[in-house]
Amino acid sequence: MAELRNPNAPTQGSGGGGGDMRSMIAFTVLALVALLAFQYFKPTPPPAPQPQQQQQSSQPSSAAPSQPAASGAVPAPGAAPIVAASSETETVVENELYRITFTNKGAQVKHWILKHYCAESEGRKMDRNCKDPQGRQWNLDLVDQPAAAQFGLPLSLYTYEPALTTELNQALYQASSTGHVAAPAGIIFKYSKGPLTVTKTFTFNDTYVIDTQVNVTRNGSPVRALISWPSGLGDQEEVPQYNASKFDWSTDGKRDSVAPTKVSGNATLEQSYDYAATTDLYFTATFLPAVPSRATVVTLHNTLDVPKDAANPNSEKFKAPVLGLAMGDTSGNTHTRLFAGPLQFDVLASIHSTGPDGNATGEDLKPLIQFGFLKIIAEPLFLLLRFVYQHIVSNWGWAIIIVTIFFNLLMLPTRIMMMKSSLKMQRVQPRLEAIKKRYAHLKATDPKRAEMNAETMKLYKEEGINMYGGCLPLLVQMPLFFAYYRVLANVIELRQAHWGWLPNLAAADPWHILPIIIIASMFLVQFITPSPGMDPAQRRMMAFMMPAIFGFSMWTYASGLALYWGTGNLLNLGLQLGINRSSIGRELHALAAKRAAKKTAGKTIQGRR
Repeated sequence: MAELRNPNAPTQGSGGGGGDMRSMIAFTVLALVALLAFQYFKPTPPPAPQPQQQQQSSQPSSAAPSQPAASGAVPAPGAAPIVAASSETETVVENELYRITFTNKGAQVKHWILKHYCAESEGRKMDRNCKDPQGRQWNLDLVDQPAAAQFGLPLSLYTYEPALTTELNQALYQASSTGHVAAPAGIIFKYSKGPLTVTKTFTFNDTYVIDTQVNVTRNGSPVRALISWPSGLGDQEEVPQYNASKFDWSTDGKRDSVAPTKVSGNATLEQSYDYAATTDLYFTATFLPAVPSRATVVTLHNTLDVPKDAANPNSEKFKAPVLGLAMGDTSGNTHTRLFAGPLQFDVLASIHSTGPDGNATGEDLKPLIQFGFLKIIAEPLFLLLRFVYQHIVSNWGWAIIIVTIFFNLLMLPTRIMMMKSSLKMQRVQPRLEAIKKRYAHLKATDPKRAEMNAETMKLYKEEGINMYGGCLPLLVQMPLFFAYYRVLANVIELRQAHWGWLPNLAAADPWHILPIIIIASMFLVQFITPSPGMDPAQRRMMAFMMPAIFGFSMWTYASGLALYWGTGNLLNLGLQLGINRSSIGRELHALAAKRAAKKTAGKTIQGRR
């Protein structure tokens, strides 16, 4: 019977160490053979499941926002579902003031129609409701279509990654509403792909202001994405409108603006912005951040080839500035209000920036109207003009004429003061010349010249002459004139306002009748105004040169301003004719004739010699 032994027990008749070593080697060889056999004969594992293929935003999808786009596919555990639309759709939001057309491609605006303002009417006739004779509607679109095609649509997104910006503005978002939506209302656009999630929320009420919120995250972290208005404004169809564009802003209550030449493209500005705006002569797109202290602004400056003659597309082109901007929040989540509308005084007065309490209680937007440094005069002047329009005559042309007559009558005392001062100066002219003659031998630096000045001032005092009496009325009139100029050249109320043969008081007189009236009336006023102290040759030159310069400068100016100037000239002509019949006028004419005769006689005697 065979003997059963423990292999680990010592072998009889041999040394204990040798048996143990052989047993250990045998055991090791057997273990190695077993391991190699297991690796060679083990079954091949099945392939691991591949992650689901993600659908591109441009591919069709019938999935709901919370489901993957691929039909019947289940997303891999932990992967975000794709949220995208299957095709491009439009949503129209409308209230009494505007009609905004959104596209879900980029969740941007294709048209921003202002229902109370007409498009530029160069070359076509329109009634006051913006309809042409064929019944077609021509309301103003605030989206500059040529510029938007190159530089982007309103409410597009701006990031610091070009590829990401392109994706955000080309993706097909899912819209919470499509078709026609009546404000007050709201629209939510959503898009999600891979690590990227985007939500754009717009809220509308019965005003020109909309509320915008943008949230972009990647792998759960906020991405700095700014809401933008990149391509100017849609009323910029002619050279003056482009050149009038500017960048306006207010930081901590300090307002300022710069012309296009001083606006850098893609410049990031981080300050406490109350508002930031791109504006032209009559319209604006203004962002009012919800948290001014966290506001970040990017200025956008491009150029567009525009014909100098809007009526002739083949005319010479020039590089027109196209200003835009983007508004964001340093936290990465943007919340801002947007005012896109007219620079109308009452409208701007009703819109306020975000105040310290977090509500719309800050400063208003009236400074966006370009009244300039004479605002303290121009603003009350405009309110007076508007009062006449609203309560006396419902026509801006007649309102301009009435206010011009009022101010000319108001300034009549200063005009009479100038005539009296001139008369007094002419009366003492011989005595003044005698004083000058006594000191003519002295040099200009001679201390005795002070005695001549003292005698002159004594003479003025004795005769009751104010040496600044002739200039003071001009100092009063000139600020008023320039303030009137700022009002008539910049208020939107005159845009496409009719009067007589003038179809648009904000545009030049198409028949140039007013500039001709200005030239003729200025010449007659210069001709009949007695000027005894002026050399006749100089007087003749002024009578011809001044009307020509001012008249032709009005050739292309707004006809509202020309109407004011022409009305003032005709009034001055009538007033001067009346003054000439007065005792002051007759005496001034007599002195002027006497002075002219004396000069002529002097020249004749000198010629005989």
